[in-house]
Amino acid sequence: MRLSDCEPAERRALTLLGERIGRTHLRQRLGIEGDHEAQIVRKGTHFFHLENWYAAHLLIRAVLSVVGMHGRGRRNALNIQTRHNEIRLEKLPLAFDGYTILHLSDLHLDSSREYADRLMDCVRGLRYDICVMTGDFRFRTHGPYAPALEALERLRPLLGESVYAVLGNHDTIRMVPGLEAMGIRVLMNESVRIDREGEALTIVGIDDAHYYRTDNLQKAAADVTAGACAILLSHTPEPYRHAAHDDYSVMLCGHTHGGQICLPGGAPIITDSDAPRALARGAWQYHAMVGYTSVGCGVSIVDVRLNCPPEITLHHLKCCQQIAPVSGISIG
Repeated sequence: MRLSDCEPAERRALTLLGERIGRTHLRQRLGIEGDHEAQIVRKGTHFFHLENWYAAHLLIRAVLSVVGMHGRGRRNALNIQTRHNEIRLEKLPLAFDGYTILHLSDLHLDSSREYADRLMDCVRGLRYDICVMTGDFRFRTHGPYAPALEALERLRPLLGESVYAVLGNHDTIRMVPGLEAMGIRVLMNESVRIDREGEALTIVGIDDAHYYRTDNLQKAAADVTAGACAILLSHTPEPYRHAAHDDYSVMLCGHTHGGQICLPGGAPIITDSDAPRALARGAWQYHAMVGYTSVGCGVSIVDVRLNCPPEITLHHLKCCQQIAPVSGISIG
């Protein structure tokens, strides 16, 4: 797709976005979206995309129905858990001690009205300082995106004043003007500084690093002060090595759904990620960087979850004296 293919109002909005994020980034995102719409197999990395093969979705659903697990899996998908994760950071400014971040990922809001209502019930009444969303607002990887925006517009009043987001591999860049019109700041290889009592915390967001490969950590951190406490939002954990060696304190991500359909005990069958399986869900650490991969709020491919309940996560930031770096990955 090219910018000239868009309707006039959308073209104007995207032109303004291109002036902010760079015309090259805009053209690349739109072009790749057009090239790979509904494509199952492609050359290069991520050769096979089960998400784009909709006949397989019907087959998986049919198999689950035959073995009597589809109904239970659908009930599990509505059983959204609220998880609490404490993050202790050496570089956290004292003013942010106790700061709480609501983390929503892989919402796939247009999958069903029942699910969207359940998510709203879970979020309502929670106490936190800001909300971050790590992508995949739409259920399918292509096609109409208005239903996802409409569902998100219903959810938005419950998310507080400050909401920051990044796009996932299910999302089109054409959603950004609509997201920002409802007060959700989408970070497209950009950063934002949050000030509190004379001190600052930086939130950095990169574009999708899994399918579109339009992430740019160098550009995203261009305005980040050296030595600052910076939290990276990424749809996928895949850029974890580069992020850790770029001195990020925290990386928050999603994409994997924790496997969504897992073996007893929670071992994922498929994570759809090039990151190590140890990074597929929950808390982890790579060198001095603390990470958390959300298993997501919603569902993808099929509307079920087995041995992997959906979640919304409250991250509680705490000051600490020092984190001893570890070599490689550890799970916390």
